[in-house]
Amino acid sequence: MAKKREYSYQSVETLMKKNYVALNEQMTIGEALDYIRSNTSDEQIIYFYVTDEQGILKGVVSTRKLLIEQLEMKISDVIDKRIKFIPVEASLIDVWEVFIFHKFLALPVVDKERHLLGTIDITQFSDNISDIMERDQADELFETIGFKLSQIRDASSIKVFRYRFPWLMATIISGIFSALMVSRFELVLAQSIILAFFLTLVLGLGESVSMQSMTVTIQALRNLRPTLSWYAGAIFKELKTAFLLGLGSGLLVFLVILIWQSALVPAAVIGGSIVLTLITSCLLGLTIPAILHFSKLDMKIAAGPLTLALADLFTIVIYFSIAALLL
Repeated sequence: MAKKREYSYQSVETLMKKNYVALNEQMTIGEALDYIRSNTSDEQIIYFYVTDEQGILKGVVSTRKLLIEQLEMKISDVIDKRIKFIPVEASLIDVWEVFIFHKFLALPVVDKERHLLGTIDITQFSDNISDIMERDQADELFETIGFKLSQIRDASSIKVFRYRFPWLMATIISGIFSALMVSRFELVLAQSIILAFFLTLVLGLGESVSMQSMTVTIQALRNLRPTLSWYAGAIFKELKTAFLLGLGSGLLVFLVILIWQSALVPAAVIGGSIVLTLITSCLLGLTIPAILHFSKLDMKIAAGPLTLALADLFTIVIYFSIAALLL
């Protein structure tokens, strides 16, 4: 079992095939077909990769192109240069994610200079797919709360403490600041004790929504780099979603308070606070991973504690500021 658990973090080099057929870009299609016939083994070939004289990957050519184009045409005239490749230092879990996201059946493996070293195809994962997916899900769960599962496996209690405690500090610090801010609104709480009843609910909603948005954003950013146009589009979409979530949640809580306490103004304050809190939390869940990713920091590990801490702080400020204004 331990061996299987380590599988997804092995280098792609452990599974890649080295008996591949690479076509030179200076070949004609006729020469390429003759080369394929004389060099192809019983191994399944899914794509034909094209290199230059130095063995540097230049593109891929489809079987269809080889069969329908004129025999005298150069391979360089028919290759597709928009090719996805795998660095040789990549882990198998990284390769699996590329297969899933791009729906490829095979991928070339290259070194830092882009020399073609081998190929890897989807069939080589058939015996380990369930283990990879299970392990990946477990790692993602731990990364959202501040550390990697691989860091604490078989580690001593002291070492586990060193990994986990720094991220708990984010919660402790935000909790202290939250307590200090709540203390500044003692008079507001004294005027309407019902605010205290629903503070935990509002905080929980803000945290839940921020984590949902953060998870969706991290998944989206795994295969792209954030740009202003992407961010603007994502913000617009998230604002609509956040408004609907806030409106639905705020209206439900508003009706409960109105029926339970017959307190119209406090019900409006709490319901309106929920709307603004969920909008803010959604935006935090989108913005923090995007900033971390753009800054080339590990968004999966850092985003969770930071998002939760800021969501709590903003929730308390919004909640009591609205109450102070209207009560």
